[in-house]
Amino acid sequence: MNINIAIEEKSRKVVSELLNQVLSGEYVLHTKTRNFHWNVVGPQFNDLHKFFEAQYDELDGIIDEVAERVRALGERAFGGLSEFAAASQIKDAAKNNLKAEEMLKELLSDHEAMIGDLRKHLKVCESEGDMGTNDFLTGVMEQHEKMAWMLRSFLA
Repeated sequence: MNINIAIEEKSRKVVSELLNQVLSGEYVLHTKTRNFHWNVVGPQFNDLHKFFEAQYDELDGIIDEVAERVRALGERAFGGLSEFAAASQIKDAAKNNLKAEEMLKELLSDHEAMIGDLRKHLKVCESEGDMGTNDFLTGVMEQHEKMAWMLRSFLA
């Protein structure tokens, strides 16, 4: 079916590729956060267990919204683990059995990497004339900024 949303097909493809990169990073970060939720130990166990759960729940919502934005642009959203791993700038945990503070630092670094990439993607969306995706990704970036702030607060 023909898509007529006043964005050229070439631009929709460019933006969808960026969105699939974001989707991949979100998915890997979600999985890592859930891993830390399951495996955190120590005196802050209860607080961090709940905190990580709240963060992966928020990431779950972002994942769905990013995939739906790709579909709204008429492209295919990634859905396979190999696609996510190949396209993600976020990587699996550095090692197993991280201490709680190491988990927090790793997640903070990942959120900051997502924020940096999102800022770059905003410029591309603007140059491609897709202000809807630009606005959408601004909201996603703001969610990551808040999650990063909360992680930093645990490390203070």
